[in-house]
Amino acid sequence: MVTPRRLFPSISSLRALEALDRLGSASAVADELALTQSAVSRQLQTLEAQLGVDLIRRDRKRLLLTPVAQEYVAEVRQGLNQIAQASLKLHVAPIGGTLNLAILPTFGMRWLVPRLPEFASMHPEITINMSTRLRPFSFTSEPFDAALHFGEPDWPGTDRLLLRVESVLPVCAPSLLPKGAPSSPRDLLKLPLLHIQTRPHAWQEWFSHMGTGHPDALPGTIYDQYTTINQAAVHGLGVALLPNYLIEQDLATGKLIAAVPDAVEMMGAYYLVWPKTKSDDPSLRSFRHWLSTQAQTEEGLPR
Repeated sequence: MVTPRRLFPSISSLRALEALDRLGSASAVADELALTQSAVSRQLQTLEAQLGVDLIRRDRKRLLLTPVAQEYVAEVRQGLNQIAQASLKLHVAPIGGTLNLAILPTFGMRWLVPRLPEFASMHPEITINMSTRLRPFSFTSEPFDAALHFGEPDWPGTDRLLLRVESVLPVCAPSLLPKGAPSSPRDLLKLPLLHIQTRPHAWQEWFSHMGTGHPDALPGTIYDQYTTINQAAVHGLGVALLPNYLIEQDLATGKLIAAVPDAVEMMGAYYLVWPKTKSDDPSLRSFRHWLSTQAQTEEGLPR
């Protein structure tokens, strides 16, 4: 069966519709697509005529998507992303392979990126594109081949490679502890605590591990990234519970001191995850094989 031509709208008209849904105004769409507003309006009118469906409501001088258009865009957006990524692969690496990787900002920059020159020297034909994502997403709607993930290994529809367990240390600026480390972990409750948004119960878990149970929520300021909370600790805003890979340099230079001397392994770990449907991708397979040589061994895992 041959699909009717009218069901294959132009890419430019689909981009205009998607951009209007995302940006909310014809002027913003025109700026993004480098078109005039009248040209955007014509593309939307052409799309409506081709599909035979009302896609746009005109409210005074504003253009709004109809409910059916919003549903249509939600499905079309995935296709547009896939076309863009496929085109990028041809442009950036027409001969070798390409790997699109979603990374956690701090772990990606501090742990993965310093190791990548070795991979690049071993596989110069493979290009790695990286974008930041803080939370799990659907691989069917995002153009990624794999992702760095922290937490339990429960991402649906994926396989995984363990990279390392997270070990954390409570640290602060020396000015917060002028007499040195406290005699008891409980003494930290007297100081302002800094919390990371992605680990809301980290302090409670840590106090429990140290034999100082604290079932109630702990007060303190909340930060969305480790780089921000690290700087807050350096500038004396409180005590932060930070991964040891992140704070080695600040401890060595004296910008931070350990409020308790020993790091504690916490629940959850860092993984590379990838959709099972892409397990046989040659570029991803090469990357996984190399990354397994950088990962924490099974002997290093908590029992």
